[in-house]
Amino acid sequence: MIEDLELFNELVEILLNEEHFNPVAQPIETEELFTSLDLNLNAEPAIDDDFKITLSQIIKSTPKTASTSFFNQLFGGRMSRAVLGDLLAVMLNNSMYTYKVAGPQVGIEKTLLRAICDLIKYPKSADGTFAPGGSMSNYMAVLMARDKYDPNARQRGITRPMTIYTSDVSHYSIGKNASFIGIGKDQVRLIPSNSKGEMLPDALEKQIIEDKQNGMLPFFVNATAGTTVLGAFDDVDTISKICKTHDLWLHLDGAYCGGVIFSAQYKHLVNGIEHTDSFSINAHKMLGTPLSCSILVTRDKKYLYDSFSNEAEYLYQTDTDDFNLGKTSLQCGRRNDALKLWTLWKSVGSNGLESMVNSQFHLAEIARTYIKAHPDYELYSFENSISVCFNYKNIPAKTLCTQLYKDAQLMVGFGNFKGQDFVRMVTINSVLQEKDIRNFFTTIEQAFS
Repeated sequence: MIEDLELFNELVEILLNEEHFNPVAQPIETEELFTSLDLNLNAEPAIDDDFKITLSQIIKSTPKTASTSFFNQLFGGRMSRAVLGDLLAVMLNNSMYTYKVAGPQVGIEKTLLRAICDLIKYPKSADGTFAPGGSMSNYMAVLMARDKYDPNARQRGITRPMTIYTSDVSHYSIGKNASFIGIGKDQVRLIPSNSKGEMLPDALEKQIIEDKQNGMLPFFVNATAGTTVLGAFDDVDTISKICKTHDLWLHLDGAYCGGVIFSAQYKHLVNGIEHTDSFSINAHKMLGTPLSCSILVTRDKKYLYDSFSNEAEYLYQTDTDDFNLGKTSLQCGRRNDALKLWTLWKSVGSNGLESMVNSQFHLAEIARTYIKAHPDYELYSFENSISVCFNYKNIPAKTLCTQLYKDAQLMVGFGNFKGQDFVRMVTINSVLQEKDIRNFFTTIEQAFS
């Protein structure tokens, strides 16, 4: 083990040097992948030197998500204290389903969940769990709602047509999850959004009333805190009133930008969050922990137990249900995703997390200001968003992004909203500074001069 840890340190040094001197890895074409790297698995063990060489080559060719040239995904950067927690979790190798095998790690997870519930002003009856990702957090939320409004569904299946409501620009997992729980994708109502990508509450209520009149059972509304493309926030406060009037479960998908709950300056973007029935947040996005770190909380832990608890005498042999976290989890065996968030939060404090969130909005504003000041750019996004969408010199967004990627200059993606294509730059990368925003635009201008 000591020798392998020494090798690990050598490989990490290679990675850090690559991020500094070659921040965008030269991509390998898919048809060349298996000939350019030795990925084969053989009957005989690899010689140590060859093993190290192969790992070094893989590291150099892998996209550098913690470099200052990475703007491509809704995550990025590297918070060292969070990495420390993740490495410790790997070494400890606890599974989080029982207190007997996880010990104080259960206390760490419960402390985090309680702190998040308190931040959003959920009652003491609230609780939560860590899920395999944002899509699965949304899945667990809609499953709890299904079981609340059709209690026989777990045993007998769906007994009547049920309808789900979400905006037309929400995450694709909503439709996928409808098929998973037996509702069917055809029963997902895509509610129109405005020019900023915010769900239209009037259109939502109109659709709910229409479905009721047609004999359907409306039961679940998904609101979004940070839509995937434009980074828009639905009006949770207004939507919550509609849900209360018609008795629907309200879930807030904060996978992308739910981190605003840590910021006094931006928490207003989720006003009304305390009226939701469930809320999800990905700490590996705005809070910069390593992938993955997805959290789901609900106002009443009863629904977690109702939907996910199953007895297993061979597993739950000691302690109470409150400390046997498998009773409220989608999974049985589950890695410890809580420790990395706890080590980060513990080391920087709530104030440090707030500064991280505020910085992302600040950097996005710097980018928007730059775009507005330069006539070769056209801006498509707005304030209070960390997605900066634009076009440059009428160059097709796909062409621009693909060329920058193939030339190993920048990693940035493109998006579409209401028929308009554009470059989508996100400022969520935790290592970015103001100079990196300026370098981003300089790189584009030099590449397409």
